[in-house]
Amino acid sequence: MAILKGFQKLTHVDEALQTWLDILQVKKRGETTVPLNKALNRILATDLIASGDLPPFDKSAVDGYALKAEDTTGATQFKPITLHLTNTQEVGAKQAQQIWTGNPIPKGANAVIMLENTKKTNNELEIWTQLARNGNISKKGEDVKKGENIIQAGTRLKPHHIAMLAAMGNTQTKVTKKPQIAIITTGNELAQAGTTPATNQIYESNGIMLTAMCQELGAQPTYLGIAKDDLTEITQKLKTALQNYDAVITSGGTSVGGLDLVPDAVNNLGKPGVITHGMALRPAMPTALATLNKKPVMILSGNPVAAIIGFETFARPLICKMLGMKHTEPRPQVNATMTRKVATTLGRKTYVRVKVTQKNKEFLAEPVSARGSGAISTMTRGNGFVIVPENREGITKNEKVLVHLFGTVETT
Repeated sequence: MAILKGFQKLTHVDEALQTWLDILQVKKRGETTVPLNKALNRILATDLIASGDLPPFDKSAVDGYALKAEDTTGATQFKPITLHLTNTQEVGAKQAQQIWTGNPIPKGANAVIMLENTKKTNNELEIWTQLARNGNISKKGEDVKKGENIIQAGTRLKPHHIAMLAAMGNTQTKVTKKPQIAIITTGNELAQAGTTPATNQIYESNGIMLTAMCQELGAQPTYLGIAKDDLTEITQKLKTALQNYDAVITSGGTSVGGLDLVPDAVNNLGKPGVITHGMALRPAMPTALATLNKKPVMILSGNPVAAIIGFETFARPLICKMLGMKHTEPRPQVNATMTRKVATTLGRKTYVRVKVTQKNKEFLAEPVSARGSGAISTMTRGNGFVIVPENREGITKNEKVLVHLFGTVETT
């Protein structure tokens, strides 16, 4: 534990996450069936077991002529060998039969010569290269064997996975149902985009941001709007969320100020309520984790970057579990060299925002400077973050670091 003014103690991130998940005993959502053209980025619900061999027969890997490999021995451009073209069901000695990519290998043939290594004249074929047995042939079961586990349950389906599903004759597949996530933002200072804010208000942006982050992972978010800094209003929105959704994410009202009412509203709704409040995490220190009605509740900071880091740290592993994924899906990672020294606080896991560029085959990470965890520009100007563990005091210049990317790396 670490001590900080405002919170009696801060809980280390890994401890907080594990305690929360142990209490929740998260289970995968149910299954649903979708057509393959709707399956992209969905999570496969059951293992895909090959119902047959792929390819289902020996087939040609090229456009050319099927023949016997032994009839090509010694063939060169300077010493071509001539074969007789045939259309019979079986290729005999000194014979060849035209064939196209993907066609079954005719009986008697054991190799295929490419078109560009031949010359056809009437019913005769000159060949200019020799072949080994099974040359240019894709053998039955070479790609997939019957009974093989091709794609494991919990896999996020990409175009190549969908191609494999189709190649096995599927027109649809079972995927995990999307977790239904309610999102609530709080604060008198917030005005909804499209309205005219009062002089002391700012436009609310965390709701749409958290909605997008849920969608990115494959959850189904619903934004329930802004709750004013009123215990009754916050409590009512939480009740609605808990009745109709699988999980709840709130933003704002979670520090230790007089109007930070969300933890109180959660605790008033039942037990166990808030499990841990105050993380050894920067930004996102005021984050709280709770459970009500056996459903997870994440109470995130109202500061945009802190809300992002809180989501990355706690919502990402939760949603991955709800989707039935075997492991938390990491962001793309790259090893880079820090261009400047960065100071961090001992005892706090710190997310340092950086901009990674590639120069002369080397990746360089430039820290993105800003004050406070509300500076969303550190995310729009950056493309990744470096996680500094609790037992480190900063990063030195020229140190090799692991960057978790949320944007595209540019080449300079």
